[in-house]
Amino acid sequence: MTGLILRVIAAEPVADRIRWLRLARPDGAELPAFTAGAHVEVTLPDGQTRPYSLIDFDATSAAPDTYHLGVLLETESRGGSMHMHALSLGDTVTLAAPKTDFPLHDGPEPALLIAGGIGVTPMISMATALKAQGRPYRLVYAGRSAASMAFADRLAAQHGAALTLHHDDAAGGPLDLRALIGSAAPGTQVYVCGPRPMIEAAREIATAAGLPVHFESFDAVTPQEGDTAFEVEVASTGAVFTIPPGRTIVEVLEEAGMDLMHDCLRGDCGICQTEVLAGVPDHRDVVLTDAERAEGKLIHICVSRAKSPRLTLDL
Repeated sequence: MTGLILRVIAAEPVADRIRWLRLARPDGAELPAFTAGAHVEVTLPDGQTRPYSLIDFDATSAAPDTYHLGVLLETESRGGSMHMHALSLGDTVTLAAPKTDFPLHDGPEPALLIAGGIGVTPMISMATALKAQGRPYRLVYAGRSAASMAFADRLAAQHGAALTLHHDDAAGGPLDLRALIGSAAPGTQVYVCGPRPMIEAAREIATAAGLPVHFESFDAVTPQEGDTAFEVEVASTGAVFTIPPGRTIVEVLEEAGMDLMHDCLRGDCGICQTEVLAGVPDHRDVVLTDAERAEGKLIHICVSRAKSPRLTLDL
């Protein structure tokens, strides 16, 4: 991938297993602008890429000279977080220009920002932008413990009463999303980033309450115990492909030469949504509602699998 080649100018731990990296051009020149919710794709030594949200603490995203990343060292890292945690001062990183798949929406409505763990990174930029614009907002940041929550002190100093910190261990359990979203004013725009169970719960609760909800998850969908091979029939040609455990429908069909629409490959953007003509999908996305999943007529082929021996897809 051709992209920006930036140098690590600062790196420090800011919470349990979370590292704050600051990247700049070797000559100190200005970097491409970005908007709240943007991320960059970092290229790993093996050529794979990993997305990381850009953090904007000071409303400098329109003319940045430094990119700030917060990287969690995953317990089951596929190589991305291990590489990022191993970087030293002076090392170079190649990344693509910023991209925004998780934007703030214009309008006067209040915003409720819900962050879980490392999901706080895009929310920091959103809170910064909302404050700078004078728009009403609330940032609720949840984590297992105070020690696991990066940037909490800085956020408290910047956002004051607009920030709520929730520590699972001190509170005796996870954030009560139903009470939180239920207390939001009508028309509130709900944004959530964090673990998939949090996103799925927040989406269902907000949708039931009639509130617009926006979300993003950088969690990779990993194979589950008990996954077995299944077949996919392409309705337009009748061709049948076997999807083995550990591989996705997108991977197998693209290797066979099919040109498919997709983007995130994590089951959260919805671009690869495909109609199911026959068979029972095993949903692993965070886009479909419970009702849509029960109906079984749609599937996100970048992550989801099959409960039946074969799926026939409208491709």
